[in-house]
Amino acid sequence: MKVALLTMFNGLDSTYSLVNVVAEQLRMLLNDNVKPVMLVSENCPLDSRYGIFMDERIEWRKVINQINGNQIHWRDYSQASGRVHDTFNREADVVADDLIIKLSDVDACIMHDIHYQGWHLLHNVAVRKAQKKLPNLKFTAFTHSAPVNRPHNPEWPFSARYTSMPNTIYVYPTQSGISALAKQYNAPEGNCRAVNNSLDLLNYMSDEVKRIAEEVDLFSPDIFVVYPGRLTPGKKFEKVASLCGAIKKNCELSVKVIFCDFPSADIVPEQYKALIKSTGINFGLDLEDMFFTSDIDAFKTGFPRNGVLELFSLSNLFVCPSFSESFGLTVLEAASKGNFIVLNERVPALEEIGKKLNSYFMKWDARNFGYDTNESYQPSEEAYLKEHAEIIINLIRENQVVHAKTMARQRYSPQWIWFNQLKPLLQT
Repeated sequence: MKVALLTMFNGLDSTYSLVNVVAEQLRMLLNDNVKPVMLVSENCPLDSRYGIFMDERIEWRKVINQINGNQIHWRDYSQASGRVHDTFNREADVVADDLIIKLSDVDACIMHDIHYQGWHLLHNVAVRKAQKKLPNLKFTAFTHSAPVNRPHNPEWPFSARYTSMPNTIYVYPTQSGISALAKQYNAPEGNCRAVNNSLDLLNYMSDEVKRIAEEVDLFSPDIFVVYPGRLTPGKKFEKVASLCGAIKKNCELSVKVIFCDFPSADIVPEQYKALIKSTGINFGLDLEDMFFTSDIDAFKTGFPRNGVLELFSLSNLFVCPSFSESFGLTVLEAASKGNFIVLNERVPALEEIGKKLNSYFMKWDARNFGYDTNESYQPSEEAYLKEHAEIIINLIRENQVVHAKTMARQRYSPQWIWFNQLKPLLQT
């Protein structure tokens, strides 16, 4: 599939919010191996491209913006009646002829504010003229501002801002505006859809986290756990895996665990990793639910601290069943990034910090001052984990901050928006 984005940008200044929306849609297309074509004004300087706009897979096509050697000057026709300038129709014909050529080989065209903005009335009319020669081309018309009231009996060409175009789906960022959108364009509500703006968190993260994202789905899991530490039995990695397995098995949620590990002389890494994986599987995880950053060559000796903090900004549950801690700085790091905190109550340092953070406590084996504790679960460890897994998930669901953080990551990610809202429109 080849998809055109018709923006008529004169520049790519990121302070213009629509530029950022288009940038994220380009990422969506490219991530799903869809060929994007960017249609901009011929006055748009391509040497100012940056970020995703530099991707060589994007084909740039400039739409003509001159007639008889003179630049076309856009004028704001936001009114519903009146007169257009003398060369309006000739300019619209020139642009239409160019659009026919530029859109001839694409399967779908996404327009951004072309039908809405008064200063794009020229392009609005030109697209309608071009469509007559492109009957099989699907159009999706985004409106990014509050719909305006449709005047009574608007006059042509001003009526183009209040009239639907054939083979076109009209789009607004929220469902609440669909009725008003339909009224502006005099279109059936069935021809209107909501496509939310997306939050591309990964775009603002380090290359190290982006490298992890190539291996692990960081955005769709219901429960996302990050556990950093030296790969030693004292950190009880397997207990993190077992609790996460109980959550997945008993609460019917998708779970992802990333262990940001670094080697220890206490045990052969592969031997301990095998134990952690088998424990997680025994309690309900699948093998692909667990990932060790040390499995990537670049991170065999450890994952950068700033990368861990970035991952904490995406995760929503932190579990620390460690056998011994003198302080537990990772607890503060996870808490500072809005995670629900579960700690080993038997470790004095964790109990002290956890009470200040209003954390949730569970009981695992621990080292205290001068003695060790050994937990015995009745009727079984499986039953104990099931009980606490259900309580933890209920508390997470009731926690407004954790819920909002999770929804921002899951529901408004570019991946979710693309596969659930935008891509289906282009394939309709």
